[in-house]
Amino acid sequence: MDKLEVLKRSDVFHYLDYEDLKTVAEMCVVEEFKPGEIVFRQGRDAEKIYVIEDGLVSLMLELGPTDKRQIQAASNYECFGWAATIPPYRRFNMAKAEEKTKVLAFDGKKLRDLVNTNPKLCAEIAGGVAYVISQRLRASFSQLMGDAYQD
Repeated sequence: MDKLEVLKRSDVFHYLDYEDLKTVAEMCVVEEFKPGEIVFRQGRDAEKIYVIEDGLVSLMLELGPTDKRQIQAASNYECFGWAATIPPYRRFNMAKAEEKTKVLAFDGKKLRDLVNTNPKLCAEIAGGVAYVISQRLRASFSQLMGDAYQD
């Protein structure tokens, strides 16, 4: 599938017009991860934001050296790693590919720097990131309430 089609379907870029999608498509590179491969670790600098073209990624909290808890998952057309666009640009969780996963990877700093060259597009991307964050927060809240209700 071409980059434009993936971006049109993504949760973070789906509402951009064709010209903005083309601009964003030029800013990303395709990366692939093997099953079990760590995409990024908790507590590290957040340099990239990702959109999954095909695959599955677990988003996990590292509670200790050997204790990890899956908090969410991301699959086709979903964004993860959005901390690369939000200060302080640090990972608050880890991400691990659960199966062969192909992503569009964006340099977070280049997206942030759009504020100087294309503020409208930067604002639209920030809105898309805010949407993703709100959806993940809602899912976390539902999960927490479901767990609390069952106790």
